[in-house]
Amino acid sequence: MNNLISQIRMAGIGFVMVALMTTGVMAKQALNPMAGKPMAPDFKLKNLDGQFQSLSDFKGKVVIINFWATWCPPCRAEMPSMQRAWEKIQDKGVMMLAIHVGGNEDKIWSFVGDYELDFTVLIDAKSRVADAWPMQGLPSTFVIDPQGRIIYRAIGAREWDDDDILEQVYALRE
Repeated sequence: MNNLISQIRMAGIGFVMVALMTTGVMAKQALNPMAGKPMAPDFKLKNLDGQFQSLSDFKGKVVIINFWATWCPPCRAEMPSMQRAWEKIQDKGVMMLAIHVGGNEDKIWSFVGDYELDFTVLIDAKSRVADAWPMQGLPSTFVIDPQGRIIYRAIGAREWDDDDILEQVYALRE
């Protein structure tokens, strides 16, 4: 029941985000500092190749974790910028993970192919991982420092390849 309520809440917020995106309000937003810098909950999820990956696999690195869904319009809108960001950050000691909330694997594969995404996509079929994180809708993105703390949270779509956003991310490597 909690999972269903969670999904309904996320869908409602998603529609609000679409309205904001169409007005241009979300075109260029900074990352929001996470109060208290809590430790990021670890997880173990399958990637699209069926291999398990955990957040702890990336200990010592800065990690961008994006929670998204194929049915979420703002998620779909921000994915091209995430791919462009990945192309900029992949050789700079920063990891990017996209965790799909819910699980129609065929739709995920189709989406990844259509958008030509080549960063890691993980599947949270039953939303158990999403429920453990401080999310307030989709998309929600978190930036984790090398010590495993949540430093930034972004609720709603961003232009992830924006230099100002990437500078905030790069600063965590030091």
